[in-house]
Amino acid sequence: MELATKLVELEKRTSQHRELLLTEEAAKTALVMPFLQALGYDVFNPAEVIPEFTADVGVKKGEKVDYALCIDGKLSMLVECKPSSVDLDLKHASQLFRYFATTEARVAVLTNGVAYQFYSDIDQPNKMDEKPFFVFSMDALRRSDPVTLERFRRHHFDIDAILAEAGRLKLESQMRIELGKEFAAPSDEFLRMMAARVQPGARFTAALKDQLSPVLIACIASLVRDQVNHRLASALNVANPAPDNVPEGTSDDMSVMDDGIMTTDDEISGFRIVQAIAARHVDPKRVVIRDSKSYCAILLDDNNRKSLARLHFNSPTTRYIGVFTGKVETRHPVSALTDLYKFEDAIVARVKELEGGGG
Repeated sequence: MELATKLVELEKRTSQHRELLLTEEAAKTALVMPFLQALGYDVFNPAEVIPEFTADVGVKKGEKVDYALCIDGKLSMLVECKPSSVDLDLKHASQLFRYFATTEARVAVLTNGVAYQFYSDIDQPNKMDEKPFFVFSMDALRRSDPVTLERFRRHHFDIDAILAEAGRLKLESQMRIELGKEFAAPSDEFLRMMAARVQPGARFTAALKDQLSPVLIACIASLVRDQVNHRLASALNVANPAPDNVPEGTSDDMSVMDDGIMTTDDEISGFRIVQAIAARHVDPKRVVIRDSKSYCAILLDDNNRKSLARLHFNSPTTRYIGVFTGKVETRHPVSALTDLYKFEDAIVARVKELEGGGG
């Protein structure tokens, strides 16, 4: 099963059990260990995943970090865990700071089972950075997270590639922060640069600065709105929802992919949930997504006649999942992505129906 599918499974588990995992041990057992397994580590092999890793650090004797991950006998990552009810803070990483300087590990992870913070020594060799280079949350996975996490899988672990990616991610984070500042309140340098482009030869006076600043802020806001409107373009043409029962094949031809189609992050996340449910019974590679202007189809074997489900997510106010019995689609309203798990029985039944030659 591919990493993205495993992460969606963990996202479901996190959503279901987070409020019950009030202790560190509970979070480690229910959330952290399955995450390490998803990365390909054998959590039952003490030579690969060392619990309560101990090392003497200066005057600190017998201090422990929750897990040390080893690949072929070489220490690769340190993992420090906290209860899932705790918001992570730099003060929780004290053991990681001390261990990082005295072990060969170049990656340290601070987690409460829900949020994960990845650290390295980008700023100064052998000294763990005060800010993580990569952060993700198991209850709000982004499309880019599985791609980044692939680098930390046991069989793909390449410390040079990881550190190069860490540097890029940290630079990207810093740039986002600085761009956010410029967009909210343009600096003189930014305004001067834009003035030279739109009014070449003009003197950059206080009056010109006062004239350009609100215009630049408005232009940036307009560009952002245009991007949002582009992503929601298909939603603007949505009419009233169709009746609950729709014969399969009466909607738009999904093979026609016009430029107006935009697959959203929620549609991708919804697809991953359906794929994870179906993966218990079929190879997840057989479950594919095919978007159209009217709905986002989830198909078996990329076959338009083998619909597993449809995501009707175009409306800005009402969303539906369509599940199938034979050629009949039944739509059900959903208010959150986690609602899709309520239709697991219907999706599994559809998989079995198609595998048995039905549909």
